[in-house]
Amino acid sequence: MRLDTLLGLALWVTAVQAFAQALPTLQQPRTEYGFPDFQGNWTNASQTPLQRPVELADKGFYSEEEAALMEREARTRDTEKSTPLSANRSAPDSGLTIRFQADENFANTRVNLMRVDNEYRTSLIVDPPNGRLPYRDNGQQQDIYGRWLAAGAGELDGPEIRNPWERCFFVGGQLPPMIAWTYNANFQIVQNRDYVVIMREMVHDARIIRIGGKPFPESLYQWAGNSIGHWDGDALIVESRNFHPQASHQFIRSSDQFQVVERFELVGPDAIRYRYTVTDPVIYSRPFTVEMTLQRKPAGQILYEYACHEGNYSLPGILAGARREEIAADLAR
Repeated sequence: MRLDTLLGLALWVTAVQAFAQALPTLQQPRTEYGFPDFQGNWTNASQTPLQRPVELADKGFYSEEEAALMEREARTRDTEKSTPLSANRSAPDSGLTIRFQADENFANTRVNLMRVDNEYRTSLIVDPPNGRLPYRDNGQQQDIYGRWLAAGAGELDGPEIRNPWERCFFVGGQLPPMIAWTYNANFQIVQNRDYVVIMREMVHDARIIRIGGKPFPESLYQWAGNSIGHWDGDALIVESRNFHPQASHQFIRSSDQFQVVERFELVGPDAIRYRYTVTDPVIYSRPFTVEMTLQRKPAGQILYEYACHEGNYSLPGILAGARREEIAADLAR
């Protein structure tokens, strides 16, 4: 090999090493116990759906141009939706469903797309490759509510057959708490040496994760599952099982075999990479994995009480309406 070639190679290696040394490294904020500090208020709000639209097939992310167009169109829709309604508008048609008619001011359209590794994701599900929930044949009917209905129960027979979200005592069912809700997609994380607590703004559920220790017996169910965490370097790994069968939810169905493995990892001072894998052989033909970025809320933005509680007015009204319909049907015979 020629001397000038060797000299050039040596200079190139030296330059690469110097550049690598000059790159800034993430200084992990740490608690007084030396663990990565996830504490604060976070959000995962985005317009990216859990499941990828079928027509996108295996397309995992949008281009910069596609993402810019989608966000611009969403911003336009939000502006139009939030425009005050005319005081002189006519009455709605009979039988029309009335939704957020208070000028739509409190149901903002999500504008941004979920961005992970500088990619604009087409779905939060990253595996299977098609970004879809891998339900078994008839899998959506195999949770406890589906079995009750198959056994002859009616959808409005009583409060127990309504899902926990509608009953307003546990929203999100068995889901890890970082599902991207259409609104109130905010979370507060607090931690010490032995616990990490995640409080969700949506119906104020607080999920307690023990660091280390043994899981509870399989016979002991909890609405949010029994979560045990451990540290893998600077990543928090959480394994959850023993979910209450009635925690099955319309977004992600579950049986008593539902299990979740989560991974939390700081990727910047204001960003957490959050990834979880769900396994439930009763409902799904294979495990599936979700990935997203949690962004820190701006300073001064805090979580307020979400005052929804079990026994609220809506459920008695729903059941009373069902009884009236049954009476009317009997009288019409």
